[in-house]
Amino acid sequence: MTSDALMRSVEDIFSPLTYFLDSKKMLHDKVHVMSKSENETTFAIGELAREFDITPRSIRFYEEQGLLSPTRTGQNRVYLNKDRVRLKLILRGKRLGFSLAEVKTLFDMYDSNPNSAVQLEAMLEMSEQKRAVLNQQLEDIQMLMTELDDVETRCREELAELKRGKIA
Repeated sequence: MTSDALMRSVEDIFSPLTYFLDSKKMLHDKVHVMSKSENETTFAIGELAREFDITPRSIRFYEEQGLLSPTRTGQNRVYLNKDRVRLKLILRGKRLGFSLAEVKTLFDMYDSNPNSAVQLEAMLEMSEQKRAVLNQQLEDIQMLMTELDDVETRCREELAELKRGKIA
């Protein structure tokens, strides 16, 4: 087989892969061209997943829970900056110990009435409740630590007595 024939053969094998990669790049470019004309940055699911160090599956789960609502271009999700901000708030809420239902409540409140005073009052109430739960957990942990200290002290004392008895 000549080198030209071999090259055509290799191109034939990889042409579906090249088409797939080129079409994904064209779609990505198309999304960004569209966004530039509307002066709003858009994001693909993979971009957000990488930025926030989470899986695309997590992002789709948040969408299923009604926390995110990306637009679609064909079968592909297109996330606006609003979705990016919401994702950031979801992850911050989780880190602070809020459930997804609590985060959704705040989002729903904002969506129905973007008055920040209502949202801030609700957030303060939720924060106070969360703080009360955490304080109770902290007290429980401190009590357990005291009990562990007592157990360790008794174990050391008994061990010391056993060692004295064996040596004597």
